[in-house]
Amino acid sequence: MPAFRSVRLWYLVVFMFALRATGCATSGREKVIKHPIPHLYGTEDPQFSRTMGTLLGMGILDGNRVDVLLNGDEIFPAMLQAIRNAKTTITFETFIYWSGSIGSEFTNALAERARAGVKVHVLLDWVGSNKMDASQISLMEQAGVQVRKYHKPHWYQLGRLNNRTHRKLLVVDGHTGFTGGVGIADQWSGHAQDPEHWRDSHYRVRGPVVAQMQAVFMDNWIKVSGDVLHGAEYFPPLQPVGAGKAHVFSSSPSGGSESMRLMYLLAITAASRSIHLSTPYFIPDALTIKALTDAAKRGVTVQIITVGSHADSETVRRASRARWGALLEAGIEIHEYLPTMYHCKVMIVDGLWTTVGSTNFDPRSFSLNDEANVNYYDRDFARRKIEIFQEDLARSRQVTFQEWKDRPLAEKFWEHAASLFGSQL
Repeated sequence: MPAFRSVRLWYLVVFMFALRATGCATSGREKVIKHPIPHLYGTEDPQFSRTMGTLLGMGILDGNRVDVLLNGDEIFPAMLQAIRNAKTTITFETFIYWSGSIGSEFTNALAERARAGVKVHVLLDWVGSNKMDASQISLMEQAGVQVRKYHKPHWYQLGRLNNRTHRKLLVVDGHTGFTGGVGIADQWSGHAQDPEHWRDSHYRVRGPVVAQMQAVFMDNWIKVSGDVLHGAEYFPPLQPVGAGKAHVFSSSPSGGSESMRLMYLLAITAASRSIHLSTPYFIPDALTIKALTDAAKRGVTVQIITVGSHADSETVRRASRARWGALLEAGIEIHEYLPTMYHCKVMIVDGLWTTVGSTNFDPRSFSLNDEANVNYYDRDFARRKIEIFQEDLARSRQVTFQEWKDRPLAEKFWEHAASLFGSQL
């Protein structure tokens, strides 16, 4: 997403005026977490899953299977095959959808299914799809695809531009779902073999939890269209296909803007042995820094992989590095991925609980964007994700506390300046 991250400060100026003009400042959120959350139980305690499944939205369901897809060479063929095999419905919500070979493949596949009588609904973020050629939308619409744009700007609602749908949800026939970090653009093609091809992960989901993915899509579809899609074509009976427990977790400034942040804080606070965090945009606030350092103090091994020199936004990278001091001093490992842009979004706690989806570890995802994650309780899946994490770690460079302290004064200055805009990055 180079185009977006590189012009964030320009957007910020526009948004600040828009927010003031429309009265949509984030200070009006319905709930704000202000105090540290005490460590009362671990992830293996039934109270952890009970809290996650009751305090935080949708309940946890048995009988699910989540498969890992690595980089475009695995991700796009799996998604396109599911689309091309669709029999009744396709619902697709995404942030990035750009022109190019990948965009054309998806456009043609979605249009072909619509011409075959499949009900196809595509929800695109207005900001995230600004590099999509209008001819692609026309092709889909002429084929019968229903295409909607999320928060298309109007002069009297400019503040909504700062609330984007960053969700990445594809549900086919109501029984197979996909989510993760990938956007529909050529940057995600290949296998992260060079700086022009990004490193990312996506996930194929099957089982009863897919109905929750569909419900999250429907929430935003109703917002933009006013149409309620229901019935067996969208919500068929779903049988168990695996042994994993899962639930979908979503957030939005229009309802539950702090919820995603709360989910991460609860998981960090419950950690007893290990936290593995992969995130391209790592801008922890003071409360999150305390939660992570408290975890380290009670003996939890915390390893973080984030973007390195191939960042798509130097502003975000600087804002991130400005906040590393207390984390590094507490013994938390921070590693920068070297080969290419690192876009994975995953956290694994105690080799048991894993969250995957669209959410970045930054204030924008926690407070401003619409996000959706799948939380998965399965040791085999967590073990596989830790293996992948270690493979990424081997391609990363660890930043030491001494190195961070000794960075040049000019670098410190610009990092601090960038960090001042942290709530909007």
